[in-house]
Amino acid sequence: MEKVNGKIKVLFISAWYPHRYDLMSGLFVRKHAEAVNLYCNAAVLYVHPDENIDAFEIIEQKHNGLREVIVYYPVNTKNIFYKIFKAITYIRAYRKGYKYITKGGFFPDIVHANILTRTGVMAYLLKMFKGIPYVITEHWSRYLPNRSEYNGYIRKKVTERVVAHAAAVLPVSASLKRAMSDCRLSNPNYVVVNNVTDNFFLDKKTVYPRTKKRMLHVSCFDERAKNISGILRTVSKLSGMRNDFELMIIGTGVDFDKVYAYAETLGLPPDAVLFLGEKTPAEVSEWFGNSDFFVMFSNYENSPVVILESLISGKPVVSSDVGGISEHVNDTNGILVPPEDEAELLKSLDYMLDNFRNYDPEKMKREAIEKYTCASVGKKIEAVYLQVLKKDPLSKNN
Repeated sequence: MEKVNGKIKVLFISAWYPHRYDLMSGLFVRKHAEAVNLYCNAAVLYVHPDENIDAFEIIEQKHNGLREVIVYYPVNTKNIFYKIFKAITYIRAYRKGYKYITKGGFFPDIVHANILTRTGVMAYLLKMFKGIPYVITEHWSRYLPNRSEYNGYIRKKVTERVVAHAAAVLPVSASLKRAMSDCRLSNPNYVVVNNVTDNFFLDKKTVYPRTKKRMLHVSCFDERAKNISGILRTVSKLSGMRNDFELMIIGTGVDFDKVYAYAETLGLPPDAVLFLGEKTPAEVSEWFGNSDFFVMFSNYENSPVVILESLISGKPVVSSDVGGISEHVNDTNGILVPPEDEAELLKSLDYMLDNFRNYDPEKMKREAIEKYTCASVGKKIEAVYLQVLKKDPLSKNN
């Protein structure tokens, strides 16, 4: 195998990744790549359609020591054969990107595909024509029973083949593993790998004085998934019971204006709810340090990074019990409520406002460090690579 300083060479490809039009897209994939880069020589190849260009653009950049190659490819949505041309240009973009990366001497030992199905097809083709094994990490909640978005005969058959030929499949939660298996996505080597939190969440924060207890919510403002309106209705009722709290909401997204307008109709007391807009991950870590607990009320999830960020910040969580959240939140670090049960959420928020100090922040941090840091997750993924490349037995603790 080709090596740099004896390290395994890993090519990350992904359907979602930060790009010039959305710096927040696929951040969890970048964090996995950074984690792997601690132990391996990782490079990212990402391709993205762009209506504003007429020719391919290849951008190379470094992020925290991670090499990223982004290929922007032209699309013309006005063409009646748009979808056909886009598919062809997508493949051409990958070919150009792969040629660019290998021209510099980077010949991957293994391909790490993230988020099916198209990236899985690219990984499968590299295995067929270059003999490079691949693993898959899946984050998408489309396989969950309440989503019913994994459909289409061709898509299913292609996905089944791609998954079956992967050397390993690494869903980010046991819940997602079960959902994928229920969708007939069979592979003998499923290994659950956690999402990653940034190390700066562990840094000591300057805590600023305040008079009210503070709840925090961080969201992408997708109402169908996040149900922020349910949180707002509950907080409105809570404000009729007590006035010693405030809710800070961080984020933006497609439903931001809709949610913001809805909040104004609820007659909330002044400063009970504050919309802070988009923040960088480092800024989010500061807000965790200056909040008392985190609240989430999603209708569906897999393994949301913000839950892990709350725990590694030593802050308890109140969340709906959906997806893989129960794999991280329990009686020692938070409260789980049934999804869409606003009466139970109200009861839990009222309780947490009086009892958040009874949760042990240092215990939460210790447990989170063992499971969610770059070092711990990167080492587990490296163990998968080593097993795939027949260098070391795979850990059974998955």
